Amino acid sequence: MKPPPTLRSLARNKPQPAVDPVAVLREFTGGVREQLAPGEQCEMCAVPIGVQHSHLADVQGHRLLCTCRSCYLLFTGEAASHGHYRAVPEHYRADTGFAMSAAQWDAMGIPVNLAFLFYQSDQGRYVAFYPSPGGATESLLDLTAWNEVVAGDPRLQELVPDLEAVLLRRLDDGFECHLVPIDACYQLVGIVRQYWEGFAGGEDVWQRIDEFFAGIRERGRG
Repeated sequence: MKPPPTLRSLARNKPQPAVDPVAVLREFTGGVREQLAPGEQCEMCAVPIGVQHSHLADVQGHRLLCTCRSCYLLFTGEAASHGHYRAVPEHYRADTGFAMSAAQWDAMGIPVNLAFLFYQSDQGRYVAFYPSPGGATESLLDLTAWNEVVAGDPRLQELVPDLEAVLLRRLDDGFECHLVPIDACYQLVGIVRQYWEGFAGGEDVWQRIDEFFAGIRERGRG
C-alpha cells in the first residue's frame, strides 16, 4: 500500500508562484532608495542612471523602461522573463535600397513627412505611427500597401518584432529609410512634441529634426 503523503512531500509538490524579475532585482539592490525623476533611475532596480542609458521593452505593456546597463544585459536573451521584458537592440543601419511609391505612402494616411512602422507581435501585424504635437499618433488605415513594400525588401523582413522599427522621412525625390531601435523613434516623437509650434511646426523643430537624422545616419555608418 502506498504511504500517505507527508506535509513535506505536499509542500514539495505544491505549485510555486511565478517569479517577478523586478521584485527579485529590487530585493538584491535594497529596493527603492530615493524618489528620482523619470529617466534618472533604473526602472528595474532603482539605481541612479545617466541621461544616456539603455532601454527595455515591456512587450505586453507596450512601453519602454529606462534601465541601468546591468539590468539591460539580464534581458538580452529572448527567453529571459519569458519574453515579457526584452532588451532593445542598439544597432542602426540605413536601407539604401528602400523603394516605396508616393501612392503607397498616401495609402497609409500619414499627414506629415515622418513615420515609423514596426511589427507588433501581440496583434500579429505591422503598425504605423507618426510624430505629432500630441505624441505618437497611430495611422488606423489599412496597411496593405506597406505589406507589399515589406514583401519586396528582405532587409525589412529582418527587423526584430516589437523592438526594431522602420523610420521613414519623405523627401522631394523619394524616402530616407533607417532601420533603428524602437526607442530612437520615440526620441523623435519627443523632439516634435517639445518643439512643434503652429501649423507647420516652425523653423526650430525642423532644424532639430535635421540634427536628429544626421545623428541617425552617423550611427548607421558606425
